[in-house]
Amino acid sequence: MPPQPGFELSEADKNRVMHVTLPISKETSLMGSDTFPHQPVSFGDNFSISISPDSKKEADRIFKELGEAGNVVMPMADTFWNAYFGMVKDKFGVNWMINFDSSHS
Repeated sequence: MPPQPGFELSEADKNRVMHVTLPISKETSLMGSDTFPHQPVSFGDNFSISISPDSKKEADRIFKELGEAGNVVMPMADTFWNAYFGMVKDKFGVNWMINFDSSHS
């Protein structure tokens, strides 16, 4: 994983996979990442659904609606990978990743 200000990584954690994408078709990709040893794994909520809306406004709308009665995991913000990104767990316990990349719109 690349360094992040305020988020120090051990040498072992620097070898973890932050994000990987395996294209299945034009519309479908399988994505994955490592977890940290301190993160509990509970089968059933150990996956996320990723949505890539066409605008920042749409990203905010989706994020807000999914977050109603849920929990914000990572607020929507500009990221080092040049995307506007956030994570939320909805009221049913489903993890969502909202990723708007203006270079792909």
